[in-house]
Amino acid sequence: MKRLGVNIDHIATLRNARGEKHPDPLYAAKKVISYGADSVTIHLREDRRHINDIDAKKICGLKNVLVNLEISMNKEIVNKALKIKPNFICLVPENRKEITTEGGLNIKKNLNKLEKIIKKFKKAKIRTSLFINPSPNDIRLAKKLNADCIEIHTGKLANLVKSKKNYSSELNRIKKSAKLASSLNIEVHAGHGLDYKTTKMLTKIIDIEEYNIGHFIIGESIFDGLSKVIKNLKKIIKR
Repeated sequence: MKRLGVNIDHIATLRNARGEKHPDPLYAAKKVISYGADSVTIHLREDRRHINDIDAKKICGLKNVLVNLEISMNKEIVNKALKIKPNFICLVPENRKEITTEGGLNIKKNLNKLEKIIKKFKKAKIRTSLFINPSPNDIRLAKKLNADCIEIHTGKLANLVKSKKNYSSELNRIKKSAKLASSLNIEVHAGHGLDYKTTKMLTKIIDIEEYNIGHFIIGESIFDGLSKVIKNLKKIIKR
């Protein structure tokens, strides 16, 4: 069964714009699940630009809500994640000046650090994913690190499609990477920049089991409503 994870970071972005309590990310987490999402994704960034520590603790403490917590390799954040114990962890690169995540992890450069972090999460029985570019070398390194999953960064594909440029090469890279990961018994996820069109493209890749989508869902819900957008994506994923 293909799954949809809904990233609710930008609910917190909207709340923080006024420095008040509305809209509440905790309430949003409950609502997206009631609308058909399979899990909730939140990114606890080092600068706390949207989701904060209290949000993360409350959301990860919800019953019957599977939570995917995105974090960097920062020691303080890793320790916080171990304390609040989400269902899933996705390790992502983080640059303070970036507007959004710009690419996959540099696994080769951070191999030893990642190995130690993954062992900690394994010991805590937390499913751990690595956010990577569609690269065979990175997938083999993910296997070496004993990661449960990889999430393929789909931002480049999404940008090419939106710019009406040739995306066939990038789509092929994703296909090959997903197939390789699956053959190594690594669960394959996809995320970043996805909308209806790009998600539909990726559903043709049978090895992708989970789609994590946030910005498009929250933005499109302004016009069509959160429930409808989630339902539309669920229909696309199930095809």
